[in-house]
Amino acid sequence: MDITALTSKKSLVPGLIAVILVILLATSPLYVPAYWVIRLTAILMYIIITVSWVIFSGPTGYMSLASAAFFGIGVYTSAVLGEALPLPVVIGIGGLICFCLALLVGAATLRLRGIYFAIFTFGLAELIKHVLLWWEIHVTGTRGRFVITVDNTTVFYVILLIFVVALLTAYFIRHSKYGAALRSIGENEEAAAHAGINVTMVKVITFAISAVFIGAAGAIMATRWTYVEPYYAFNPLYSFMPVLMAIFGGMGQLYGPILGATVFTYLEEELITRIPELYMIIFGIILIVAILYLPNGLVGLIQKWRKGGSVEQNADT
Repeated sequence: MDITALTSKKSLVPGLIAVILVILLATSPLYVPAYWVIRLTAILMYIIITVSWVIFSGPTGYMSLASAAFFGIGVYTSAVLGEALPLPVVIGIGGLICFCLALLVGAATLRLRGIYFAIFTFGLAELIKHVLLWWEIHVTGTRGRFVITVDNTTVFYVILLIFVVALLTAYFIRHSKYGAALRSIGENEEAAAHAGINVTMVKVITFAISAVFIGAAGAIMATRWTYVEPYYAFNPLYSFMPVLMAIFGGMGQLYGPILGATVFTYLEEELITRIPELYMIIFGIILIVAILYLPNGLVGLIQKWRKGGSVEQNADT
C-alpha cells in the first residue's frame, strides 16, 4: 500500500473519532439523566480550560497560572452584563475582554521566563480578585453579585460549542507553521529568534488566543450559579487544576489533555460526593505517581502499549 495513502487514512481516524464523540455529546441530553448533563458540562468546562492552557504553555514551556483570572473575568462579565445583553453577546464580550487583557499582560510580561512568569500570572488572578472585592465592599456596598440563570441544557450546548471551537483552534495551531514556531521557542528561544521568528509576537498572540476560550467558558458557567463573588469566581484551583490535568493526561498528543481533564473531573465529582475531606490528598497522590511513573502522562502509557502490541504482532508475523 502507498505510504501516503496509509498516512492519510491514519490521520482520518482521529477526525472520525472526534466527530462521533461530538455527535454523541450533542445527542446525550436526549437519553442521559439530567444529572449527567450537569456532570458532562463540568467535564467539558475543564477540558476547555486545560486545552486552552496547553495551546500556549504546552509548546513554549511557559508556566501560565492566569487561567483563574480569565475564568473569573468571564464569570463577572456574565454577572454584570447578563441582565442587559443577550447571552451570546455576553459570552463574546467575556472572551474579548480576556483576549485584550492577555494581550496587555503578555506584551508586558512575556519577556520574563521560568518561575517569574508563573508567579506574575498567578499574582494577576489574586490582584483582580482583591481589587474586585475592595470595590464591592467599599464602593457598591455589596459582596458578590446575582447572576441571570440559564437552564442546564442550554449551558451544556453552549459549552459544547466552545469545546469544539477550542479543539479546532488547538488542532490548527498545532499543525501550522505557527505551531512549529511555538515549538521552536520551547526548544531554544534564542535560536528561534535568530531564525527570524518574531518570538514576542508569537507568544503574545498565542497567549491571548488561549485566554478567549477560558473567558467564554467562565461567562457561560456563571449562568449555572445564582450568585457569584470574587473568591469563588477567581478560585486558584482554576489555575492549578488544568496544569495537573495536562500533566496527568500528557501533552504529546491533543487527546492527552482531554483524557486527563475527563478523568480528573470525574474523580473530583466522585470524591467530593463520597469522601470530601480526602479528595485533595488523593489527587496529590495520583499526581506524584503520574510524575514518577508516567512522565509522559496517559498518552505515553497508551503509546507504549500500542508499540508493545505492534512489536508482538510483528514477532508473530
